[in-house]
Amino acid sequence: AIDLRNLRAQTLDAMDLERERGITIKSHPVSMMYTAKSGITYLLNLIDTPGHVDFTYEVSRSMGACEGAVLVVDAAQGVEAQTVANTYLAIENNLEIVPVLNKVDLPGANVEDVTHQIEDVLGIPMDHPLHISAKTGLGVQDVLEAVVARIPPPTTAGRDVPLRALVFDSVYDIYRGVITYVRVVDGRIRAGDSVLFIGSGQTTQLREVGIFSPDQKPVEVLDAGQVGYLVGTIRDPADIKIGDTVTFAKDGSKELLPGFKDVHPMVFSGIYPVSTDEYEKVRTGLEKLHLNDSAFTFHPESSVALGFGFRCGFLGLLHMEIVQERLRREFDLDIINTHPSVIFKVQLRDGTSMEIDNPVHLPDVTRIEQIEEPLIKATIIC
Repeated sequence: AIDLRNLRAQTLDAMDLERERGITIKSHPVSMMYTAKSGITYLLNLIDTPGHVDFTYEVSRSMGACEGAVLVVDAAQGVEAQTVANTYLAIENNLEIVPVLNKVDLPGANVEDVTHQIEDVLGIPMDHPLHISAKTGLGVQDVLEAVVARIPPPTTAGRDVPLRALVFDSVYDIYRGVITYVRVVDGRIRAGDSVLFIGSGQTTQLREVGIFSPDQKPVEVLDAGQVGYLVGTIRDPADIKIGDTVTFAKDGSKELLPGFKDVHPMVFSGIYPVSTDEYEKVRTGLEKLHLNDSAFTFHPESSVALGFGFRCGFLGLLHMEIVQERLRREFDLDIINTHPSVIFKVQLRDGTSMEIDNPVHLPDVTRIEQIEEPLIKATIIC
């Protein structure tokens, strides 16, 4: 799929942050042709997703667009908490799971124990274990064969029915406007078609459709079962909703595809520009980031000490750190962030209650009956 001269380590980790920390932050879709041992050539649509719980929204969206999951377990570290969380997500989405043991070439790899762990903790049978080393390329061929053999092809009502495509991501390009990532479920789509986003009611004429290989590559037509991108005439990031359904503007489908659950932020922090002149620049940066990562929310607020800024909600502390770092690097912003806090429920003496994510909004002490803070329900696996 990639020319040798363009090949580099961590090819799909496009962000400098991902390469520095060695983690995946953003999902990356890729389409590639694979000729199996049987001689049949398959088109594989793959999405590389993050593993960390703070980016679980990326994972759930990717799973909504897939039929199966390759579960990669580190043979040196064994089953981790995020392995369990993501396995449950995959089971909820009725995905076929292909377990794979990676890093079996390391001296510290304990293949037998980790195989038992996968069976005991995750309840996935390991009758045909796949042992690979992504570094040396050992066993990768077997994984591709297993994907072809065990994961079902996309289910579709056909190519000649009205178009239905699921929006699972989108990015903003300064020259081309909003680029929407879709998985075509039914029908087919070409450049020049007029399409309607059912959820938001936006219509646009497509200037280009294409696939990821791994960079954007224009094609003539996207067929049912394919994953690709659409470029229309939409310039405003707020017009595209993740989980929306795309259909033809004329004689299109009325049925929405099942979308994704709304996620609720857990950690709140204020983001303020160091210089008040940059307020609009910060707003624009937040809007573009929100398009690319709709798991974080923001709304304007002002503070006596810091002036005008935004109250932002994140899924966790790592998520918060990454968003702030991306604002600084990608949009060249000079920002200050306030100490992170959670939502508190305040019961007042007159029987009413309110939710507060900022201590500034706390009512007078004499009016407060009690304050409740969040608790988590945790499962600890030893």
